[in-house]
Amino acid sequence: MREQTEEYGPAVLAEAERVLALLRAAEQRIVTAESCTGGLVAGALTHFAGSSDVTEGGFVTYSNGMKQAVLGVQASTLAAHGAVSAQTVEQMAEGALNACSSAGVAVSISGIAGPGGGSVDKPVGLVWFATALRGGSTRADQQIFSGDRVQVREQAVLHALRLVSARLVHL
Repeated sequence: MREQTEEYGPAVLAEAERVLALLRAAEQRIVTAESCTGGLVAGALTHFAGSSDVTEGGFVTYSNGMKQAVLGVQASTLAAHGAVSAQTVEQMAEGALNACSSAGVAVSISGIAGPGGGSVDKPVGLVWFATALRGGSTRADQQIFSGDRVQVREQAVLHALRLVSARLVHL
């Protein structure tokens, strides 16, 4: 177990720093929409002093009700596909951009971090991600991570940051 003073591992911090540099180079600002990671992506970005020049903030929408009320995720999407789905994370990312007009980039995450809550179709470790660009496309991505709850969440944060980096490199 990590000491309380060490919030994130070195890989997460390095990728967060890379995202911040890419945001600055692209003159973009980011907003996050997180479920299973509970704000850890926004936390990794704001770990660095001065990150407010490109980081707007984040939404932690753990419940379906919050996903609907805050991000505009459709009840029909949740009913048909569930909270852990491509359709839901796409609406979360787009909803974050709609709610934060000054951001041009959004990343969203919804998954099953465990230890319970998994099923045959959606096992523990399944995490869906989406990145959205204002005036551009929204892309979803799925990963299945192994490990305990802490490990799944840390891997999800790192993957989300890498997805953002990949989108920003091509701007």
